[in-house]
Order: sequence, then C-alpha cells, then structure tokens
Amino acid sequence: MHDTAYQYGRLFFQLYWDPAFHEIVELGSMNINGTLRDHRPAGARYLGLDLAPGRDVDLVVPPDAPLPLPLPDGSTDVVVTSSAFEHDICFWETFVELVRILRPGGFLYLNVPSNGPFHRCPLDCWRLYPDASIALTRWAARRGQPVEIAESFVGEPQGHGWADFVAVFHKPGPHPLRRRGRIADHSPTVNLHDGGEGEPERLQKMQQKSFEYLRLETANARLAQSEAALRDIRASRSWRVTAPLRRLTTLLRSH
Repeated sequence: MHDTAYQYGRLFFQLYWDPAFHEIVELGSMNINGTLRDHRPAGARYLGLDLAPGRDVDLVVPPDAPLPLPLPDGSTDVVVTSSAFEHDICFWETFVELVRILRPGGFLYLNVPSNGPFHRCPLDCWRLYPDASIALTRWAARRGQPVEIAESFVGEPQGHGWADFVAVFHKPGPHPLRRRGRIADHSPTVNLHDGGEGEPERLQKMQQKSFEYLRLETANARLAQSEAALRDIRASRSWRVTAPLRRLTTLLRSH
C-alpha cells in the first residue's frame, strides 16, 4: 500500500466512523506493505475480501466468481476498498454490489489511482478522473442502489508518486450525512465534489491539468531556461577566448 492510500484510509475512519457502527467489509484486503485494517476502530468487526488467500484475507472471492458477492443486503456499516478497482474488469458492477451490502446510513470509501505506472494484479485496466464519483452514483441509481457523494477529490502525489482519486459515498438512511470534517481538508487536493454542502456536482478547486502534466510543464520550463543560459555562455567573449584551451584539454584526455 502506497503512502497516500494509507494516510487517506486513516483519515476516513477518523472523520466518518460513527460510534453506532459495528461492521466493516474491505474489498482487496491482502496486506501488501500496509493495510486499511490497521485503522480499524476498537471493537469493530472486520471482514477482508480478496481474489486469493493471503495475510488479512478472511474470505476469498475468485476473479471469475459470478456476482453477487456472497454477503447479504445491508449487512455492513462501512465498506472500504483501496487500490483495487483499477484491477477490476467491471468495477462499476462491483461498486453496485458494495452499495448493496451497505446498510442505510453507512459509508463506502473508495481509493483508485488517477495516474501511475502499469501494474498488473493480475490485470491493470483503469484510472479514474474527478467526475467518476458522479458516474458511479448515477450507475448505482440505475441499478436500483441509490447512494450519494459525501466527498471526492484527487490528491496531490507524495513520495510514492500516486495521485489518488478518493471518494466517500453515503447510503441514504434515517439520518442525514454526519462527519467530523472532510478528508480533502487535510492534504493538498484538487477537483473536489462535496455532497455535504448539498451541491455534489459543483466542482471546487478545479484543475484541468493533471499533477504529472504540471510537473512536466515545470521541468520543460526549467530545461528551456538552462538551454538559454548555455546559449548565452557559448556566445560570450570569454567562451570564445577559452576555446583553444578546451580543445587542448579534450585532446589530452583522449590520450
């Protein structure tokens, strides 16, 4: 698990966990350099699902297993999944299943890369852009599983270089959305949808260019400055005067 995925998972439980909650289901729970299970609130029951047996996997769901997931409707208070949907050939169908097993009033936490290298496990199929949260809620509604956006955003890459698409969804229930703050307020983020303000389709902190594109622009600008400085040096009188000395140095080094 990369650095920002671990941090966002911790913030999710800090800000969205309700003392009345008891059950957590994680899709993609195998412990690889860290796990969301580390952030489980005291006393919570945790069920980890993954494609193969491994550390922190409680229930194996093979990749060719037909839907639905082997869990009853409305059987858990919280669903979390991190760095899994990019490997899922039909993640939108899996999303509907995760909403189905969620109790009314519960939360679904989702973290998927919006950038990054090709990494098969066993496949690598997708990256998600900022409006993916809107598309997922509309698809779930079409499938008879309404859910609303609590917040979604794209986070700035840190040491490991991943720009995470992070989304929290709330299943409508007897109480309005309750939280202690937004994950997006605790780290540099862009393209924020905030359902807690009643306008989930209004984009805050809009940025059209990806973090990678902005870094490339900065690198290209610095390269252009360096090349211009080098041209100035080569056009200078001192460069012309010292040219014979440089040629002699090169000749001596070649012998």
